[in-house]
Amino acid sequence: MTAVLVTGGSGRLGRALLERLAEAGHDVRATSRTARPADGGVRWTVADLTSGDGVAAAVSGVDVIVHLASAPYRGRYTLRVELDGTAALLAAAREAGVRHLVYLSIVGADQVPWGYFRTKVRAERLIQDGGVPWTIVRATQFHEFVDQALRAMAKLGLMVVDPGIPAQPVDVRDLAGHLVSLAGREPAGKIEEYGGPETLTMEEAARNWLRARRSRRPVVRVRIPGALGRAFRAGRLTTTARPAGRITWTEYLGRP
Repeated sequence: MTAVLVTGGSGRLGRALLERLAEAGHDVRATSRTARPADGGVRWTVADLTSGDGVAAAVSGVDVIVHLASAPYRGRYTLRVELDGTAALLAAAREAGVRHLVYLSIVGADQVPWGYFRTKVRAERLIQDGGVPWTIVRATQFHEFVDQALRAMAKLGLMVVDPGIPAQPVDVRDLAGHLVSLAGREPAGKIEEYGGPETLTMEEAARNWLRARRSRRPVVRVRIPGALGRAFRAGRLTTTARPAGRITWTEYLGRP
């Protein structure tokens, strides 16, 4: 039985991953900043990545760490979680002799001129130089993230899209299954990518969303300017890597 520790276990992907790891028969642990009772075969341990409190105890006796904890777009706190927290986790993992650390990043992190993406690349470098055998997985955007963005846009009364931007959303259930498989393998020592099963244009994704939500919001085409728009239109958020997910955007939209 492999002892696997998950950071960020309370997030969308984290919850799906914990369930899959338990189903696979692993000794599953997860970190939280507050005490939680064991649930569904998962043991929660109190640890704060930003301060380092409890991190050494959390990694003690662990074989594999899947590092999902993140705090996007929250200013200095983002840096504390993504950089200080990753450094603290690496230090504890080295001391504990953890044999594999799997880190979740974003497809296009090194090619899209966006502040949060640059932070993810800095965290990747910490992992690569951290002295713990590693695998970095860059994933495409989650279905839930695209859904949330379109829902927020719909509140404005219209859908603004750049039809030249391709999107490749991935389902967290598919990604969780992939991460479980990585937890059972040897560290790759390289950056891998994982995406959804299909590539849509931003306009197609929006129109599918409108049909599924039975909304009649008008779709307005707008070309995103500058280097960011060019990177998006060049497909920097997509990947041809295999294996890939199976659950399509339409299937996600139609789930109960």
